[in-house]
Amino acid sequence: MKNISVIGLGKLGTPFAITLASRGFSVIGIDIDSKSVLSLKTGKFGIYEPLINNLWSKNKSLIKATIDYKEAIQDSEITFIIVPTPSQKNGSFSNFYVKKALEKIGKILKDKDKFHLISLVSTVVPTSSELEFIPLLEKQSGKKVGRDFGFCYNPAFIALGSVVKNLLEPDFVLIGESDKKSGDVLEKFYQRFCINNPPIMRMNLVNAEIAKLSLNTFITTKISYANMIGHLCEVIPDADANIVLKAIGQDRRVGSLYLKAASCYGGPCFPRDNKALISVGKKFGISLPIAKATDKINDRHSQNIFKRIKKLVTKKDKITILGMSYKPDTDVIEKSQGTILVDLLINEGYQVTVYDPKALRNVKKLFGKKIRYSQNLENSLKSSTIMVIATNWKEFEKINNKQIKLMKKNPIIFDCWGLLEGKDLGRARYLRNGKYEKI
Repeated sequence: MKNISVIGLGKLGTPFAITLASRGFSVIGIDIDSKSVLSLKTGKFGIYEPLINNLWSKNKSLIKATIDYKEAIQDSEITFIIVPTPSQKNGSFSNFYVKKALEKIGKILKDKDKFHLISLVSTVVPTSSELEFIPLLEKQSGKKVGRDFGFCYNPAFIALGSVVKNLLEPDFVLIGESDKKSGDVLEKFYQRFCINNPPIMRMNLVNAEIAKLSLNTFITTKISYANMIGHLCEVIPDADANIVLKAIGQDRRVGSLYLKAASCYGGPCFPRDNKALISVGKKFGISLPIAKATDKINDRHSQNIFKRIKKLVTKKDKITILGMSYKPDTDVIEKSQGTILVDLLINEGYQVTVYDPKALRNVKKLFGKKIRYSQNLENSLKSSTIMVIATNWKEFEKINNKQIKLMKKNPIIFDCWGLLEGKDLGRARYLRNGKYEKI
Protein backbone atom coordinates (compact mmCIF):
# COMPACT_ATOMS: atom_id res chain seq x y z
CA MET A 1 0.00 0.00 0.00
CA LYS A 2 1.32 3.39 -0.97
CA ASN A 3 -1.62 5.76 -1.29
CA ILE A 4 -3.54 7.00 1.76
CA SER A 5 -6.39 9.51 2.04
CA VAL A 6 -7.22 11.49 5.18
CA ILE A 7 -10.65 13.05 5.63
CA GLY A 8 -10.67 15.99 8.05
CA LEU A 9 -7.75 18.42 8.16
CA GLY A 10 -8.08 19.73 11.69
CA LYS A 11 -5.79 19.64 14.74
CA LEU A 12 -5.16 15.90 14.31
CA GLY A 13 -5.91 15.32 10.63
CA THR A 14 -3.34 17.80 9.31
CA PRO A 15 -0.44 16.49 11.46
CA PHE A 16 -1.49 12.92 10.63
CA ALA A 17 -1.40 13.59 6.88
CA ILE A 18 2.04 15.20 7.16
CA THR A 19 3.39 12.40 9.35
CA LEU A 20 2.15 9.83 6.82
CA ALA A 21 4.14 11.61 4.12
CA SER A 22 7.22 11.61 6.33
CA ARG A 23 7.02 7.80 6.31
CA GLY A 24 6.95 7.63 2.51
CA PHE A 25 3.21 7.36 1.87
CA SER A 26 1.52 9.41 -0.86
CA VAL A 27 -1.21 11.34 0.94
CA ILE A 28 -4.39 13.03 -0.21
CA GLY A 29 -5.99 15.26 2.42
CA ILE A 30 -9.71 16.03 2.12
CA ASP A 31 -11.81 18.67 3.85
CA ILE A 32 -15.04 20.48 3.04
CA ASP A 33 -13.36 23.68 4.23
CA SER A 34 -11.32 25.15 1.37
CA LYS A 35 -9.16 27.08 3.88
CA SER A 36 -8.03 23.83 5.50
CA VAL A 37 -7.23 22.40 2.07
CA LEU A 38 -5.22 25.50 1.14
CA SER A 39 -3.40 25.30 4.47
CA LEU A 40 -2.15 21.79 3.75
CA LYS A 41 -1.21 22.75 0.20
CA THR A 42 0.80 25.80 1.21
CA GLY A 43 2.17 24.76 4.60
CA LYS A 44 0.65 27.84 6.27
CA PHE A 45 -1.08 26.20 9.19
CA GLY A 46 -3.66 27.81 11.44
CA ILE A 47 -2.65 25.50 14.27
CA TYR A 48 0.49 25.24 16.39
CA GLU A 49 1.96 21.76 16.50
CA PRO A 50 5.70 21.08 16.90
CA LEU A 51 7.54 19.37 14.00
CA ILE A 52 4.84 19.64 11.33
CA ASN A 53 6.31 22.66 9.53
CA ASN A 54 9.66 20.96 9.10
CA LEU A 55 8.11 17.64 8.07
CA TRP A 56 5.83 19.36 5.56
CA SER A 57 8.78 21.18 3.95
CA LYS A 58 10.74 17.93 3.57
CA ASN A 59 7.83 15.85 2.24
CA LYS A 60 5.47 18.27 0.46
CA SER A 61 5.94 16.45 -2.86
CA LEU A 62 4.02 13.49 -1.37
CA ILE A 63 1.13 15.62 -0.08
CA LYS A 64 -1.99 16.65 -1.99
CA ALA A 65 -5.12 18.33 -0.67
CA THR A 66 -8.58 18.58 -2.20
CA ILE A 67 -12.28 19.05 -1.53
CA ASP A 68 -13.02 16.30 -4.09
CA TYR A 69 -13.87 13.04 -2.33
CA LYS A 70 -14.01 11.07 -5.58
CA GLU A 71 -10.41 11.82 -6.55
CA ALA A 72 -9.16 10.95 -3.07
CA ILE A 73 -11.06 7.68 -2.61
CA GLN A 74 -10.40 6.40 -6.13
CA ASP A 75 -6.67 7.11 -5.85
CA SER A 76 -6.08 5.61 -2.38
CA GLU A 77 -6.22 2.21 -0.72
CA ILE A 78 -6.96 3.25 2.86
CA THR A 79 -9.03 6.20 4.04
CA PHE A 80 -8.64 7.55 7.58
CA ILE A 81 -11.59 9.59 8.84
CA ILE A 82 -10.68 12.25 11.41
CA VAL A 83 -13.71 14.53 11.54
CA PRO A 84 -15.33 16.22 14.57
CA THR A 85 -17.78 14.30 16.75
CA PRO A 86 -19.16 17.18 18.86
CA SER A 87 -20.51 16.60 22.34
CA GLN A 88 -24.25 16.80 22.78
CA LYS A 89 -26.22 18.07 25.77
CA ASN A 90 -26.53 14.58 27.23
CA GLY A 91 -22.75 14.05 27.03
CA SER A 92 -22.90 11.68 24.06
CA PHE A 93 -21.18 12.41 20.74
CA SER A 94 -22.83 13.45 17.51
CA ASN A 95 -22.12 11.20 14.53
CA PHE A 96 -23.33 13.83 12.03
CA TYR A 97 -19.96 14.58 10.40
CA VAL A 98 -18.88 10.94 10.35
CA LYS A 99 -22.08 9.97 8.55
CA LYS A 100 -21.71 12.80 6.04
CA ALA A 101 -18.22 11.54 5.18
CA LEU A 102 -19.38 7.91 4.98
CA GLU A 103 -22.28 8.80 2.67
CA LYS A 104 -19.85 10.32 0.18
CA ILE A 105 -17.40 7.45 0.50
CA GLY A 106 -20.15 4.85 0.02
CA LYS A 107 -21.37 6.41 -3.22
CA ILE A 108 -17.82 6.44 -4.61
CA LEU A 109 -17.18 2.82 -3.55
CA LYS A 110 -20.14 1.78 -5.72
CA ASP A 111 -17.94 2.31 -8.79
CA LYS A 112 -14.62 1.16 -7.33
CA ASP A 113 -13.52 -2.38 -8.14
CA LYS A 114 -10.63 -2.76 -5.71
CA PHE A 115 -10.97 -3.51 -1.99
CA HIS A 116 -10.89 -0.26 0.02
CA LEU A 117 -10.38 0.08 3.77
CA ILE A 118 -12.08 2.79 5.80
CA SER A 119 -10.45 3.44 9.18
CA LEU A 120 -12.35 5.68 11.59
CA VAL A 121 -10.09 7.62 13.98
CA SER A 122 -12.68 10.01 15.44
CA THR A 123 -13.94 9.13 18.93
CA VAL A 124 -17.48 7.71 18.90
CA VAL A 125 -19.82 6.10 21.41
CA PRO A 126 -20.00 2.29 21.56
CA THR A 127 -22.22 0.46 19.01
CA SER A 128 -21.95 3.32 16.48
CA SER A 129 -19.84 1.34 14.00
CA GLU A 130 -22.01 -1.78 13.92
CA LEU A 131 -25.42 -0.13 14.12
CA GLU A 132 -24.89 3.06 12.12
CA PHE A 133 -21.69 3.32 10.08
CA ILE A 134 -21.39 -0.06 8.37
CA PRO A 135 -25.10 -0.23 7.41
CA LEU A 136 -24.78 3.28 5.94
CA LEU A 137 -21.74 2.30 3.87
CA GLU A 138 -23.41 -0.87 2.62
CA LYS A 139 -26.57 1.01 1.67
CA GLN A 140 -24.73 3.78 -0.21
CA SER A 141 -22.31 1.46 -1.99
CA GLY A 142 -24.52 -1.53 -2.62
CA LYS A 143 -21.58 -3.63 -1.45
CA LYS A 144 -20.75 -5.87 1.49
CA VAL A 145 -18.30 -5.13 4.30
CA GLY A 146 -15.52 -7.71 4.58
CA ARG A 147 -15.90 -8.69 0.95
CA ASP A 148 -15.90 -5.50 -1.13
CA PHE A 149 -14.63 -3.01 1.43
CA GLY A 150 -13.34 -3.03 4.98
CA PHE A 151 -14.12 -1.01 8.07
CA CYS A 152 -12.01 -0.49 11.20
CA TYR A 153 -12.37 1.66 14.29
CA ASN A 154 -8.84 2.86 14.98
CA PRO A 155 -8.74 5.76 17.48
CA ALA A 156 -5.49 7.61 18.08
CA PHE A 157 -4.10 8.09 21.59
CA ILE A 158 -2.36 11.41 21.16
CA ALA A 159 -1.82 14.65 23.03
CA LEU A 160 -1.77 17.95 21.18
CA GLY A 161 1.76 19.30 21.25
CA SER A 162 3.26 15.85 20.71
CA VAL A 163 1.06 14.48 17.91
CA VAL A 164 3.89 13.43 15.59
CA LYS A 165 5.76 11.53 18.31
CA ASN A 166 2.56 9.93 19.61
CA LEU A 167 1.61 8.77 16.11
CA LEU A 168 5.02 7.33 15.27
CA GLU A 169 5.79 5.86 18.70
CA PRO A 170 2.49 4.83 20.31
CA ASP A 171 2.35 2.68 23.44
CA PHE A 172 0.04 0.42 21.44
CA VAL A 173 -2.23 0.48 18.40
CA LEU A 174 -5.93 -0.24 18.86
CA ILE A 175 -7.77 -1.85 15.96
CA GLY A 176 -11.45 -2.65 16.04
CA GLU A 177 -12.15 -4.68 12.91
CA SER A 178 -15.27 -5.57 10.95
CA ASP A 179 -13.52 -8.72 9.73
CA LYS A 180 -10.09 -10.37 9.72
CA LYS A 181 -9.11 -9.15 6.25
CA SER A 182 -9.69 -5.51 7.24
CA GLY A 183 -7.69 -5.94 10.44
CA ASP A 184 -4.83 -7.58 8.52
CA VAL A 185 -4.63 -4.66 6.08
CA LEU A 186 -4.54 -2.08 8.88
CA GLU A 187 -2.03 -4.05 10.96
CA LYS A 188 0.29 -4.25 7.94
CA PHE A 189 -0.03 -0.49 7.50
CA TYR A 190 0.96 0.21 11.13
CA GLN A 191 3.91 -2.17 10.96
CA ARG A 192 5.30 0.11 8.26
CA PHE A 193 4.09 3.43 9.69
CA CYS A 194 5.22 3.18 13.35
CA ILE A 195 8.91 3.32 14.18
CA ASN A 196 8.81 1.58 17.55
CA ASN A 197 7.13 -1.75 16.68
CA PRO A 198 4.24 -1.24 19.17
CA PRO A 199 1.86 -3.96 20.37
CA ILE A 200 -1.21 -4.11 18.12
CA MET A 201 -4.44 -4.89 19.93
CA ARG A 202 -7.09 -6.30 17.60
CA MET A 203 -10.69 -6.84 18.63
CA ASN A 204 -14.25 -6.40 17.47
CA LEU A 205 -15.63 -2.93 16.85
CA VAL A 206 -17.62 -2.40 20.03
CA ASN A 207 -14.74 -3.50 22.27
CA ALA A 208 -12.48 -0.97 20.55
CA GLU A 209 -15.08 1.78 20.98
CA ILE A 210 -15.35 1.01 24.70
CA ALA A 211 -11.56 0.73 25.07
CA LYS A 212 -11.00 4.24 23.68
CA LEU A 213 -13.34 5.85 26.20
CA SER A 214 -12.13 3.60 29.00
CA LEU A 215 -8.48 4.54 28.60
CA ASN A 216 -9.08 8.29 28.63
CA THR A 217 -11.47 8.13 31.56
CA PHE A 218 -9.04 5.98 33.55
CA ILE A 219 -6.40 8.69 33.10
CA THR A 220 -8.84 11.40 34.21
CA THR A 221 -9.69 9.30 37.25
CA LYS A 222 -5.99 9.13 38.14
CA ILE A 223 -5.64 12.91 37.76
CA SER A 224 -8.69 13.59 39.93
CA TYR A 225 -7.47 11.11 42.54
CA ALA A 226 -4.12 12.90 42.75
CA ASN A 227 -5.85 16.28 43.11
CA MET A 228 -8.18 14.85 45.77
CA ILE A 229 -5.14 13.79 47.80
CA GLY A 230 -3.70 17.23 47.11
CA HIS A 231 -6.77 18.89 48.60
CA LEU A 232 -6.51 16.65 51.67
CA CYS A 233 -2.83 17.54 52.19
CA GLU A 234 -3.63 21.26 51.92
CA VAL A 235 -5.60 21.07 55.17
CA ILE A 236 -3.34 18.75 57.20
CA PRO A 237 -0.30 20.45 58.83
CA ASP A 238 3.08 19.33 57.43
CA ALA A 239 1.43 17.27 54.68
CA ASP A 240 2.76 17.35 51.12
CA ALA A 241 0.72 15.58 48.45
CA ASN A 242 3.51 15.21 45.92
CA ILE A 243 5.73 13.44 48.45
CA VAL A 244 2.84 11.08 49.21
CA LEU A 245 2.00 10.55 45.55
CA LYS A 246 5.61 9.99 44.53
CA ALA A 247 5.83 7.24 47.12
CA ILE A 248 2.69 5.37 46.12
CA GLY A 249 3.59 5.76 42.44
CA GLN A 250 6.55 3.44 43.00
CA ASP A 251 4.11 0.55 43.34
CA ARG A 252 3.77 -1.09 39.91
CA ARG A 253 0.05 -1.51 40.47
CA VAL A 254 -0.27 2.29 40.65
CA GLY A 255 2.50 3.84 38.51
CA SER A 256 3.72 7.42 38.60
CA LEU A 257 2.31 8.83 35.35
CA TYR A 258 -0.40 11.48 35.88
CA LEU A 259 -0.04 11.06 39.65
CA LYS A 260 0.69 14.64 40.68
CA ALA A 261 -1.20 17.31 42.59
CA ALA A 262 -1.40 20.00 39.92
CA SER A 263 -4.13 21.67 37.90
CA CYS A 264 -7.41 20.24 36.68
CA TYR A 265 -7.55 18.18 33.50
CA GLY A 266 -8.81 19.97 30.41
CA GLY A 267 -8.50 20.08 26.65
CA PRO A 268 -10.67 18.75 23.82
CA CYS A 269 -10.69 15.07 24.88
CA PHE A 270 -10.49 14.27 28.59
CA PRO A 271 -13.49 16.25 29.90
CA ARG A 272 -15.85 15.22 27.12
CA ASP A 273 -14.77 11.56 27.06
CA ASN A 274 -15.50 11.29 30.77
CA LYS A 275 -19.01 12.73 30.26
CA ALA A 276 -19.52 10.47 27.26
CA LEU A 277 -18.79 7.35 29.33
CA ILE A 278 -21.41 8.49 31.85
CA SER A 279 -23.92 8.93 29.02
CA VAL A 280 -23.16 5.44 27.68
CA GLY A 281 -23.97 4.00 31.09
CA LYS A 282 -27.28 5.87 31.14
CA LYS A 283 -28.11 4.63 27.65
CA PHE A 284 -27.75 1.04 28.81
CA GLY A 285 -29.48 1.59 32.14
CA ILE A 286 -26.57 1.61 34.58
CA SER A 287 -24.76 4.21 36.67
CA LEU A 288 -20.99 4.74 36.46
CA PRO A 289 -20.22 6.40 39.81
CA ILE A 290 -16.43 6.56 39.44
CA ALA A 291 -16.75 8.53 36.20
CA LYS A 292 -19.23 10.89 37.87
CA ALA A 293 -16.96 11.41 40.88
CA THR A 294 -13.97 12.07 38.60
CA ASP A 295 -15.89 14.82 36.85
CA LYS A 296 -17.11 16.33 40.12
CA ILE A 297 -13.63 16.34 41.71
CA ASN A 298 -12.17 18.03 38.63
CA ASP A 299 -14.70 20.86 38.79
CA ARG A 300 -14.22 21.23 42.55
CA HIS A 301 -10.45 21.37 42.15
CA SER A 302 -10.65 24.46 39.94
CA GLN A 303 -12.89 26.11 42.51
CA ASN A 304 -10.45 25.17 45.27
CA ILE A 305 -7.53 26.87 43.48
CA PHE A 306 -9.69 29.93 42.89
CA LYS A 307 -10.64 30.15 46.58
CA ARG A 308 -7.00 29.87 47.68
CA ILE A 309 -5.99 32.69 45.34
CA LYS A 310 -8.84 34.90 46.55
CA LYS A 311 -7.53 34.67 50.10
CA LEU A 312 -4.19 36.08 48.97
CA VAL A 313 -5.26 39.20 47.04
CA THR A 314 -7.61 42.17 46.99
CA LYS A 315 -9.58 43.69 44.11
CA LYS A 316 -6.85 46.35 43.79
CA ASP A 317 -4.10 43.82 43.17
CA LYS A 318 -2.86 42.81 39.73
CA ILE A 319 -3.06 39.04 39.22
CA THR A 320 -0.80 37.48 36.59
CA ILE A 321 -1.82 34.10 35.17
CA LEU A 322 1.01 32.27 33.41
CA GLY A 323 -0.16 29.61 30.97
CA MET A 324 -3.53 29.60 29.24
CA SER A 325 -3.21 26.50 27.06
CA TYR A 326 -4.55 23.29 28.58
CA LYS A 327 -1.05 21.76 28.37
CA PRO A 328 2.40 22.80 27.13
CA ASP A 329 3.36 22.84 23.43
CA THR A 330 -0.10 23.65 22.11
CA ASP A 331 -2.22 26.75 21.55
CA VAL A 332 -5.46 24.97 22.49
CA ILE A 333 -7.17 26.60 25.49
CA GLU A 334 -10.33 24.50 25.71
CA LYS A 335 -11.30 23.93 29.37
CA SER A 336 -7.80 24.84 30.55
CA GLN A 337 -7.01 25.71 34.16
CA GLY A 338 -5.95 29.19 33.02
CA THR A 339 -9.19 30.03 31.22
CA ILE A 340 -11.28 28.68 34.09
CA LEU A 341 -9.36 30.81 36.61
CA VAL A 342 -9.58 33.95 34.49
CA ASP A 343 -13.32 33.51 34.07
CA LEU A 344 -13.86 33.07 37.82
CA LEU A 345 -11.64 36.03 38.71
CA ILE A 346 -13.03 38.59 36.26
CA ASN A 347 -16.58 37.65 37.17
CA GLU A 348 -15.79 38.85 40.69
CA GLY A 349 -14.05 42.03 39.56
CA TYR A 350 -10.35 41.11 39.87
CA GLN A 351 -7.67 42.63 37.61
CA VAL A 352 -6.07 39.94 35.48
CA THR A 353 -3.07 39.93 33.15
CA VAL A 354 -2.17 36.79 31.20
CA TYR A 355 0.82 35.45 29.33
CA ASP A 356 1.21 32.26 27.30
CA PRO A 357 4.01 31.37 24.85
CA LYS A 358 1.61 30.24 22.09
CA ALA A 359 -2.06 30.63 23.02
CA LEU A 360 -2.62 34.40 23.34
CA ARG A 361 -4.40 34.69 19.99
CA ASN A 362 -7.02 32.19 21.10
CA VAL A 363 -7.28 33.77 24.56
CA LYS A 364 -8.04 37.17 23.00
CA LYS A 365 -10.88 35.62 21.02
CA LEU A 366 -12.35 34.28 24.25
CA PHE A 367 -11.92 37.22 26.66
CA GLY A 368 -11.48 40.26 24.42
CA LYS A 369 -10.94 43.46 26.41
CA LYS A 370 -11.92 41.96 29.77
CA ILE A 371 -8.28 41.22 30.66
CA ARG A 372 -4.78 42.44 29.82
CA TYR A 373 -2.33 40.56 27.63
CA SER A 374 1.46 40.46 27.73
CA GLN A 375 3.65 39.38 24.84
CA ASN A 376 6.45 38.25 27.15
CA LEU A 377 6.98 36.96 30.65
CA GLU A 378 8.72 40.04 32.04
CA ASN A 379 5.97 42.49 31.06
CA SER A 380 3.31 40.23 32.54
CA LEU A 381 5.01 40.32 35.95
CA LYS A 382 5.52 44.10 36.22
CA SER A 383 3.70 45.52 39.25
CA SER A 384 1.78 42.29 39.89
CA THR A 385 1.03 41.08 43.41
CA ILE A 386 0.66 37.40 42.60
CA MET A 387 1.92 35.10 39.87
CA VAL A 388 -0.17 31.98 39.20
CA ILE A 389 1.53 29.26 37.16
CA ALA A 390 -1.40 27.43 35.58
CA THR A 391 0.37 25.49 32.79
CA ASN A 392 3.71 23.71 33.04
CA TRP A 393 5.48 25.33 30.07
CA LYS A 394 9.27 24.82 30.06
CA GLU A 395 9.76 28.59 29.97
CA PHE A 396 8.21 28.93 33.42
CA GLU A 397 10.69 26.49 34.95
CA LYS A 398 13.40 29.12 34.28
CA ILE A 399 11.72 31.95 36.20
CA ASN A 400 14.37 33.60 38.38
CA ASN A 401 14.71 36.11 41.18
CA LYS A 402 15.53 38.92 38.73
CA GLN A 403 12.18 38.46 37.01
CA ILE A 404 10.36 38.16 40.33
CA LYS A 405 11.79 41.56 41.38
CA LEU A 406 9.62 43.10 38.65
CA MET A 407 6.61 42.26 40.81
CA LYS A 408 5.41 44.30 43.79
CA LYS A 409 7.31 44.11 47.07
CA ASN A 410 6.95 40.75 48.84
CA PRO A 411 5.09 39.08 45.95
CA ILE A 412 3.24 35.78 46.02
CA ILE A 413 3.87 32.83 43.73
CA PHE A 414 1.08 30.28 43.45
CA ASP A 415 2.55 27.37 41.53
CA CYS A 416 -0.01 24.80 40.39
CA TRP A 417 2.74 22.49 39.11
CA GLY A 418 5.58 22.87 41.61
CA LEU A 419 7.90 24.08 38.85
CA LEU A 420 9.80 26.46 41.12
CA GLU A 421 9.97 24.23 44.17
CA GLY A 422 13.30 24.67 46.01
CA LYS A 423 14.52 27.61 43.90
CA ASP A 424 15.80 30.92 45.26
CA LEU A 425 12.77 33.16 44.92
CA GLY A 426 13.98 36.07 47.02
CA ARG A 427 11.26 37.71 49.07
CA ALA A 428 8.47 35.93 47.27
CA ARG A 429 6.03 33.86 49.26
CA TYR A 430 5.81 30.50 47.54
CA LEU A 431 2.74 28.27 47.60
CA ARG A 432 1.73 25.29 45.49
CA ASN A 433 -1.02 22.73 45.19
CA GLY A 434 -1.09 19.84 47.58
CA LYS A 435 0.99 21.34 50.38
CA TYR A 436 -0.24 22.62 53.71
CA GLU A 437 0.47 26.27 54.48
CA LYS A 438 -1.63 28.72 56.41
CA ILE A 439 -3.13 31.43 54.20
